[in-house]
Order: sequence, then structure tokens, then C-alpha cells
Amino acid sequence: MARSLRPARADDLGLRRALSDRLLPLLVAAMTFLAALALAGAMAAAGLAEHWRTGAASMLTVQVPMPEAPAVGGTRAEVVTHALGDTLGIATFRRLSAAEIATLLKPWLGEDPGHLSLPLPAMFEVRLSGDPFDATGAAARLARAAPGTLVERNGAWLTRLADLVRSLRACAALALLVVAFVASAVVAVATRAGLAARRDAIEIVHGLGATDGMIASQFAERVMMLAVAGALLGVLLVLPVLLGLASLAAPFATADAQPLQPAQLLRALPPMLWAELVSLPLVAALIGWATAQATVRGWLGRLP
Repeated sequence: MARSLRPARADDLGLRRALSDRLLPLLVAAMTFLAALALAGAMAAAGLAEHWRTGAASMLTVQVPMPEAPAVGGTRAEVVTHALGDTLGIATFRRLSAAEIATLLKPWLGEDPGHLSLPLPAMFEVRLSGDPFDATGAAARLARAAPGTLVERNGAWLTRLADLVRSLRACAALALLVVAFVASAVVAVATRAGLAARRDAIEIVHGLGATDGMIASQFAERVMMLAVAGALLGVLLVLPVLLGLASLAAPFATADAQPLQPAQLLRALPPMLWAELVSLPLVAALIGWATAQATVRGWLGRLP
């Protein structure tokens, strides 16, 4: 009869006073904020790297020194043009104008490279079709048509880019582990503080027959609710930051290089990132519940 009259959400141990609903949720919110930034950073780096890798892997640059010098079949630039047109695996190519070459050389030679009286080479921007392409054979063929012709691919840069992405992912994983460890430590400290604050009441109910599991469950449920509340707050706080960063990064990931419109902001974040953001409160709940359970059971095990 007495059990039936007990409120469904009775706070037998006074945990609402022992475990504050202010400090712990704020700390968990901060950890969630950092975890979301780490996840978003790793995903953004991987996405941009894939975008750049796809574009760079399908392009190469052909440089022809002394393009107007005579060669068999025309000038050196003309014979290279004919050779490129006959090479399998090339979708399109075009010769860069003098103004474009001057723009490329501007950081090193100034506004007008022509004032240095240097013979500027002809440069071709080549886009591959995706079919099998023999880079070594093409380079040899172009060199025979116009000796000194250089074919440059972005293999070295792609390798460095892949190494950079792997490093960023490793750093993000390490950051997540640190955040999880700090969050677990914060929960453990808060739980120990609650145990110390309610020590007398816990010893009384424990002596009256309450099991370790019952006491640990009450602490774990309270901590879990506070952790979920903090994680939800952290997700809400990080969303404007992520949407702002996505808007800034959009011109680097799209061909038209246009900023996102307000209506496109919510679609700017990839679905996988949305799923990870939704999972953060669940992970926080699991960490809070497991840490509280372990802390309380360990504390109870040392009672006389």
C-alpha cells in the first residue's frame, strides 16, 4: 500500500539537490560543442580534399618553352597542339592566354612579366576524359614533337593532400577521445560530490537493505538526464557556428563559387554530419550513465 502511494518520480536520496542541474549540463554542453566541431572539421576536410582530388586528378599542365620557334610541321606550340588532339584519354585542352600566364606569374615576376624580356613558354590546360591515360607515353610523345616540353601532374600534391586529410582525421579522433575522457571525468567528479553530499542518507538506505544496483541506478538516471540536457544545449549552440562555416566554405566546394542563400543553409551540412549531431546526446547519455554506475558502485563497495 505504501509503495503504491509513492510518487512515480520520487527523489528518495535528494539527488536533485546533490547533483546540480546547472554546472554539470553546462560542462557537458561545452564538451558536446567541442566534439561537434571536431566531427565537422574532419568531415569538411575530407569532403574538400575529395573535391580537390577529383578535380586535380583529371587535369594536367603542358608547358612548351620557346613556343614560336620552328619545328617539324609548324611552330613548337602548333605541333604540341596537334599532338594533344591525337592523344587518347584527353577530353579537352586549351592554351592559356598571355594575360592568364601573366596572372600566374604575378606573385613572382610582378604585374608585367614582359618587362623582364623573358621568353614565356606556352601553357596548355588539359582535362582528362576518365579513360585509361598513359602519362609517360604522352610525355614522351610531346617531347619528341617539341623537345623540352614538360607535362606536370598533381601526383605529389595529391599525396600530400591525402596525408593531410589522414592527419586531420587522426587529430579529430584524438580530440574526440580527449573530450570523452574529460566528460567522463567531469561526470565522475560530479557524482562523487553528490555521494559526499548525501552520504548519510545513502548509508541509511543501504543499511536498510537497498542494493548497490538500486542506489547506482538512481544516480545514473539523474546524471543521464543532466548529460542529455547538456548535450542538447551543446548541439543547439554549435549549429549556428557550423552553418556559418558551411556558408563560408561553400564557394570552395562548388563550381560556380557562389555563397549559400539563407534557404540553403540547412541543406549545407551533409546528412552524415546531421546523424552524428543527433547521436551526440545519445553518446553523452551513455557516458553519463556508465560513469555514474561505475563511480557509485565503486564508492558503495568501499563502505564498511
